[in-house]
Amino acid sequence: NTQADTNNSNNLNEIGKYIQLGPLGTALLPSKRPRALLIDEIDKSDIDLPNDLLHVFEEGQFEIPELVRIAEKLETVGVRTAYKDKTEDNTKDDIKVTIKQGQVKCNNFPFIILTSNGERDFPPAFLRRCLRLDIPEPDEEKLTRIVQAHFSDKNNEAEFLEEAQILIKEFLKQKTEDQKELATDQLLNAIYLITRKYAPEGQDKDKLIEQLFKSLNP
Repeated sequence: NTQADTNNSNNLNEIGKYIQLGPLGTALLPSKRPRALLIDEIDKSDIDLPNDLLHVFEEGQFEIPELVRIAEKLETVGVRTAYKDKTEDNTKDDIKVTIKQGQVKCNNFPFIILTSNGERDFPPAFLRRCLRLDIPEPDEEKLTRIVQAHFSDKNNEAEFLEEAQILIKEFLKQKTEDQKELATDQLLNAIYLITRKYAPEGQDKDKLIEQLFKSLNP
C-alpha cells in the first residue's frame, strides 16, 4: 500500500506537465494590472461559445476539473500558460504559474476585445455585456493610411505611391460599382505583389490583379 500510494503521489505531481492554459485562461490569472485578450472573429466560433463565455464574464473565474478532482491530495499544481516569450518583461514570470485547488480567478478583470464580421447574431444577454463599436468600411483616405503604415519603408518612393493609389482606386471601384465582397488584406497583397522588383507587366499584371481581387462571395 505504501508503495502504491507513493506511485500515485508521483503521478499526481506530474499532472501539471499535461495542462496548459489557453489565452482566455491566461487572461484570467491574477495580476497587478488588467491583462488584454483578443477574441478574433467570434462569429466564426462554435455556436455555443458566446453563451459559454457569459459565466466567465460574470464571475471572472473558472475551474480546471482535473485539478479540482485531486485538490484534496494535491492542493497546488504548476501549469503552463499561453505566454511563451522569455524575453518579454511583462509576461515572462507567468509562463508557468501555480494553480490552487483547481481555481483560476482574476483580481483585475481583463480588457477583452472581440471582433465580428457580422456573419451571425449573438444572444441579447451576451450583447448586453459588450460595448459595441461598429467600424465602417475604410474610404480612400483611410486605405491610403493603411497602405502607408504597412509599407512605411516605401513611402518616399514616387513610383510605389503612384501604383498603390491606382490599386486603391481599382479596389474601391470593384467594391462599390461591381459590388464585390473584398477585404483590405486583398488590397495589401495586391500592392505587395505588383510593386515588387520582378512584378508582372501588361496582361499578366491585369490577370494577377483580377485573381487577387476575386470576390469573397461567389
